[in-house]
Order: sequence, then structure tokens, then C-alpha cells
Amino acid sequence: MSPLRSSFGSRIGTAFRRWVGARRLRAHDDGMSTAEYAVGTIAAAALATVLHQVVTSGAVSDALQGVVERALGTQP
Repeated sequence: MSPLRSSFGSRIGTAFRRWVGARRLRAHDDGMSTAEYAVGTIAAAALATVLHQVVTSGAVSDALQGVVERALGTQP
């Protein structure tokens, strides 16, 4: 076997062993992704609630309505 081919095979074998080792380390962390998604979803819902409160407040609502009316060229 040529030295080039032997070196390539050795690198592939090393990469595969590293990949298998990494998979074994992550195998015990499967449940964490669900908890992380739950925390992310709760954070997104909280942000949406705050944003909704801000946008529907009187001052912001009036400002947005003014912007839309000017953009459409209709003044009441």
C-alpha cells in the first residue's frame, strides 16, 4: 500500500473515532434540548407580550396611526 493511501486511511480512522467519541459524550444530553426549547419558547412569548403592550399603548398607537396615514396620504 502506498504511503499516501495509508496516511489518508489513518486520517479517516482518526476522524471517525473522534466523531464516535463526541457522539457518546452528547448521548447523555438528549433531554436538555427539550428544556432549552421550552425556555426559548417562554422567553419569546414574554417578549411578544411586552411588545404587544407597548404597541397597543395610547402614545405608540397614535404615532403608528399617524405614520400609516401620512404614508397613505389620508389625513382625518
